[in-house]
Amino acid sequence: MSTRYPFTAVVGMDDLRLALLLNAVSPAVGGVLVRGEKGTAKSTAVRALAELLPEVPVVAGCRFSCDPAAPDPGCPDGPHGPGPGVSRPARMVELPVGASEDRLVGSLDIERALAEGVKAFEPGLLAQAHRGILYVDEVNLLNDHLVDHLLDAAAMGASHVEREGVSVRHAARFLLVGTMNPEEGELRPQLLDRFGLTVEVAASRDPEQRVEVVRRRLAHDDDPAGFAARWAGEEAALRERIAAARALLPEVRLGDGALRRIAATCAAFEVDGMRADIVMARTATALAAWAGRAEVAVEDVRQAALLALPHRRRRSPFDAPGLDEDRLDEVLEESGGDDGPEPDPQGPGDGGPDGDGGPDGDGGGPGGGGPGGVPPQGRGPEAEAGEPEPSGDAPEAAPSPGAGPAPGAGPAGAQSPVAAAEPFRTRTLTVPGVGDGAAGRRSRARTEHGRTTGAHRPRGALTKLHLAATVRAAAPHQRARGRSGPGLVVHRDDLRQAVREGREGNLVLFVVDASGSMAARRRMGAVKGAVLSLLLDAYQRRDKVGLVTFRGRDAELVLPPTSSVDAAAARLERLPTGGRTPLAAGLLKAHDVLRVERLRDPARRPLLVVVTDGRATGGPEPLRPVARAAGLHAAEGTASVVVDCETGPVRLGLAAGLARDLGGAAVTLEELRADAIAGLVRDVRTTRRAA
Repeated sequence: MSTRYPFTAVVGMDDLRLALLLNAVSPAVGGVLVRGEKGTAKSTAVRALAELLPEVPVVAGCRFSCDPAAPDPGCPDGPHGPGPGVSRPARMVELPVGASEDRLVGSLDIERALAEGVKAFEPGLLAQAHRGILYVDEVNLLNDHLVDHLLDAAAMGASHVEREGVSVRHAARFLLVGTMNPEEGELRPQLLDRFGLTVEVAASRDPEQRVEVVRRRLAHDDDPAGFAARWAGEEAALRERIAAARALLPEVRLGDGALRRIAATCAAFEVDGMRADIVMARTATALAAWAGRAEVAVEDVRQAALLALPHRRRRSPFDAPGLDEDRLDEVLEESGGDDGPEPDPQGPGDGGPDGDGGPDGDGGGPGGGGPGGVPPQGRGPEAEAGEPEPSGDAPEAAPSPGAGPAPGAGPAGAQSPVAAAEPFRTRTLTVPGVGDGAAGRRSRARTEHGRTTGAHRPRGALTKLHLAATVRAAAPHQRARGRSGPGLVVHRDDLRQAVREGREGNLVLFVVDASGSMAARRRMGAVKGAVLSLLLDAYQRRDKVGLVTFRGRDAELVLPPTSSVDAAAARLERLPTGGRTPLAAGLLKAHDVLRVERLRDPARRPLLVVVTDGRATGGPEPLRPVARAAGLHAAEGTASVVVDCETGPVRLGLAAGLARDLGGAAVTLEELRADAIAGLVRDVRTTRRAA
């Protein structure tokens, strides 16, 4: 008996369980993206789903899981003759965030190629996941080169491998399930759209439900087999219901009225493309089959919209996913048409196969509001995980972009936050030379993927073989080594490591002056708009960002370095201004942050962006400690840019002096547009190289 945590024992999380079950009924729905805070059993629920899926008939001995009823004519292990095949459990294949490209798509079997002189393909995870589930935990942290392969496979239902003289195509149709914590960054829009449904999960605030979660988890950990046995009946009943819904699915009628409602809903919410309409139609059909009905009802369309549209309405990484349910109801009512039957009161909310909530009777199983029930519709932007709490001196609510300043004032010495000006597109900020940082889209770097630029003897373990260079190194020695067969005689010294060049992400640390000298609303709004623009560029370039502010008597790390640029944007919007100008404290805080980050991630190169007018307060000579603090950054070679926010007819030029102390350059607030800031960074790099 499996000791995985049973699906029916999961407490709460109705939306998640329903979305997973709809994909089990109809894999054509397109998978699920699960967004939520850490520790909410996202992975537990996903892994438990595999136990509920029906067995898969496959051709005996086929590494690519061909269906014996319709084998792939281009299967690398084919052609397959007629035969009944064999059945095996549906697979759930996990794709680790740090997996290599070869592990995902497959590769040439180097051992056989060199020893036997034959081209042999070694299948990857995409082949293993065919006709099963491909699960990616922390999918938002997946490297771009792996995302590209996932997008290709999801779009074509096949994987194409062209490398080292091998050309292979095999079927790769799978149910894509991903989990992520939004605090750690967002997904690329292209991959986000490939998930059919999305759900938000959060830990329950009900003490009784939390007690039940802990009770069941402890019971499972103490006796996994015994706990699974307690829920075996519930699991079997749910498995039967999935099979029944699958059998009913081809008979479900999607009427013209339901189609009009779907089209009207997608048009009203301005979703891009037509994929949303198709996913909604498939989801509504699956909902009807799950409820045991042969025709799609209005409630099915509504539920499908709540699952399929929220993640497709985002226009920027700073927009929280969600759907206005009042607006949805208006659209469904206005679209009218052939409504089909009213939803069966014993349909999606019928309490599941047996309706008693499982052995503990709390509704945590398939009944009592479990996956058989239509979950409560309380989702929205306010449920977004990772929403930052207001800082100690910030007002409770932050103004939305474009809105006027919040009424009233903050604590003593602080003014209310000022809304950011409209963001604009920036040109790419790059670091000169070739780094070794994490894969990204900004600066040149030596990476595990990208274009091959050369080869060298491996230092340590061989990770990327340069086949041609290895053959060239071994070829002159074949006669001396007594070669007699078709393969090469290769020694360890012949192996060559491929040198590849791609792009890396950097750490962009913003140090923002929030003192009284910066408090002019028009000026601060422009500054926030510029920083917001750079944050948007950092999102697209796969950077980490951090935010340090200084005002009053000290500096504060408002946001530790993170990949979640939307969290940085939220903190920026909440930022109050006022008080004195402890510029030296801000630079010292930035130095401490970068020192820790160098220890944590030494390969990621930083860029320091200081936004200030250069004024400083504190002591009889406040600029002297500023110069010393700036010298610490210059001594460590930190690339820096100073955005000069000084305005007025008389200017002191203090920001330009700070830039010289940092070893960087300065740009005035009037020049703070896309072309100016990008050209400035290039000038900084050129100046540093010349020095």
